[in-house]
Amino acid sequence: MEKSNFVDQIKVFCRSGHGGAGSKHFLRNKLTAKGGPDGGDGGRGAHIILKGNAQLWTLLHLRYYKNILAENGQHGAGNNCTGRNGKDIIIEVPLGTIARDELTGKQEVEILTDGQEEIWMQGGRGGLGNSNFKSATNQAPEYAQPGEPGVEGLKILELKVLADVGLVGFPNAGKSTLLSSITAARPKIADYAFTTLTPQLGMVEYRDGKSFCMADLPGIIEGAAEGKGLGHRFLRHIERNSILLFLIPADSKNHKEEFDILVNELKEYNPDMLQKDFVIAISKSDMLDDELIAAIAEELPKNIPHIFISSVTNYGITDLKDLLWDTLTKTNQ
Repeated sequence: MEKSNFVDQIKVFCRSGHGGAGSKHFLRNKLTAKGGPDGGDGGRGAHIILKGNAQLWTLLHLRYYKNILAENGQHGAGNNCTGRNGKDIIIEVPLGTIARDELTGKQEVEILTDGQEEIWMQGGRGGLGNSNFKSATNQAPEYAQPGEPGVEGLKILELKVLADVGLVGFPNAGKSTLLSSITAARPKIADYAFTTLTPQLGMVEYRDGKSFCMADLPGIIEGAAEGKGLGHRFLRHIERNSILLFLIPADSKNHKEEFDILVNELKEYNPDMLQKDFVIAISKSDMLDDELIAAIAEELPKNIPHIFISSVTNYGITDLKDLLWDTLTKTNQ
C-alpha cells in the first residue's frame, strides 16, 4: 500500500491529571499559637479535551503521540490556599472524529462541528482541606481528603469522513473520474484496481452559490465487510454520508448483480446504512446507444432513482447534480 498522509485511526495511551491533596494545616504565627484549621483544597487534575477543527482532514498530526499525560493538580496549602488546577490538554481533531475505549469498544466522544469542545477524560477532583471539616464538636480536625485519581487507558481516535454524498462502487467504476469532473478535487486516476486508497473530498458547485460535499471512497470488493481488501478501513467512512451514490460502469456484465453485491456488503457491515438514500449512476454511458440504455434501465431496481452519465463527455452530469441536490434537500427537511 502506498505511503499516505491520510491517517484515519490512531491508538494512544491517555491519562488525565490526578487531583491535588487537601492540606491538613493549622494557623500558626507569632500572634496565634494555636489557631484553627486553615488547610486549603487541592487543585483539580487536568482534563484531556477534544476540539473540532474544520481545517484538519486527517489524524496525521497525532500519529506520533504515544502517550498523552495530563498535569496533576497541586496540593492545597495553609492559610486556606487552594492548589492550582492542572493545565488542561486540548487535542484538535478533524470533524467526524470519534473516540472510543480500546478495551470495551465503547464510544466516548464524537466531534461533529468546528470549535466543539468535549471533555474526553476528566481530571480527578482535588481533595478538601481540613478547614472544610471544622464543626462545633470538632474544632481541630486532623484530617484532609486526598485528591481523586485521574483516569487512564488505551484509547482509539477514529475518523469517519463527513460528506453529503459518498461514491460507492467496485474498483475501476469511475468514481475518481467523476469526482475530478464535477469538483476541484484531483484524485489519482489510473486504469487499475484500488487507485484510490484513501477518501478524497471535493465540493460540488450547484446553482445560486449552493454547494455540497462529495467523497470518493476506496472501492468495495466482495467480502469487504469481513475485512477483505480495504475492508473496514473504508466502510466506516460511508456511515456518515447522507446519500450513497452507487457507481456502476456501463460495461459491467450484470448491473443488477453488481448493485446487489454492493448493498449486501453495506448490510453485512452495518444494517443501518440501508436506511440512507440511494442513487444509482451508470458511468461510461457514452459507449451506449438508446437501446442499450433502455435495456440496462430495465435491469435496475424500480424503487431507486437512476441516471446515465459520462464523466468524460459530461453527459448527464447536470442532471446528476439536480438529482443529488433534490435528494439532499428532501433528506434534510
